[in-house]
Amino acid sequence: MPWKASSVMDERLRFVARLLEGEQMSHPRRECGISRKTGYKIFERYKDHGLEALSDRSRRPVRYANQLPARIEGLIVGLKGDKPHWGARKIRELLVRRLDGDVRVPAKSTIHAVLHRHGLVKPTARWRARRPSPRTSGFRRSAPDNA
Repeated sequence: MPWKASSVMDERLRFVARLLEGEQMSHPRRECGISRKTGYKIFERYKDHGLEALSDRSRRPVRYANQLPARIEGLIVGLKGDKPHWGARKIRELLVRRLDGDVRVPAKSTIHAVLHRHGLVKPTARWRARRPSPRTSGFRRSAPDNA
């Protein structure tokens, strides 16, 4: 017997249709395998917004609590454009003087992250361990000393 292919949207639509026909919440909810809370949530969304509410919603946050204001990020990028040889530490000091307590000045690491995100920071060369040269690795005998 072939499987019935159905999408989440179709399942939600069948669920809501059964509730609109007058069925109690518990029977369609059990058959769909959802909790009572989820069943009421789906039904309330349908009543408020119609069919479009039955589709999947974005999980992206509405806002980011610690996101830097666009004005300050633009100011950081602008200062780096004016003074390309300056790093995050000097830019932060200049911001402290310019803003003078009006706005909380971001940390040096945050300023560096903004510069990195905009491609304004060159990565530094990392130290790598070298292989020992064959001449300095020590003398190795071909056979044990039998003296």
